[in-house]
Amino acid sequence: MKIFSILFVCHGNICRSPTAEGVMRARLAQAGLLSRVVVDSAGTHGYHVGEAPDARSVKAAASRGYDLASQRARQVADEDFAAFDLILAADSRNLADLRRRCPAHLQDRLHLMLEPLGEGREVPDPYYGGCRGFEEVLDLLEAACEGWLEQLRSRHDWMAS
Repeated sequence: MKIFSILFVCHGNICRSPTAEGVMRARLAQAGLLSRVVVDSAGTHGYHVGEAPDARSVKAAASRGYDLASQRARQVADEDFAAFDLILAADSRNLADLRRRCPAHLQDRLHLMLEPLGEGREVPDPYYGGCRGFEEVLDLLEAACEGWLEQLRSRHDWMAS
């Protein structure tokens, strides 16, 4: 069975990317695809390696039924560029960091998380704001994950069955 892999990336891997991982994991489970798609998250920087997601992310996600509790922050590794079929950055700054590190022949795997919602759209960083920012991030990521899932189904026959 073909396994597809997705890596969500933000700056520190404690807000946006773990939330995206949790949302996509839930969407894949609902679609019966969790055994066919591997989902992970990482940060372009290692400030929070080993830490749990931000408590505000965990709380906001839990209020919508997403469980982030077992996740731990990690930094993007060079091996990730070959290991993941799709690498989704939260914003253009993180995408630029990834592009600098990614081998030329794997650059087509790099995209913005919100690409299904429109070219150039970015997930705002809620870290320094209030709780409403974490809800906004969830709104955006729920819509984007649905968009990515539809794109993947249309491109990969084995996901549609």
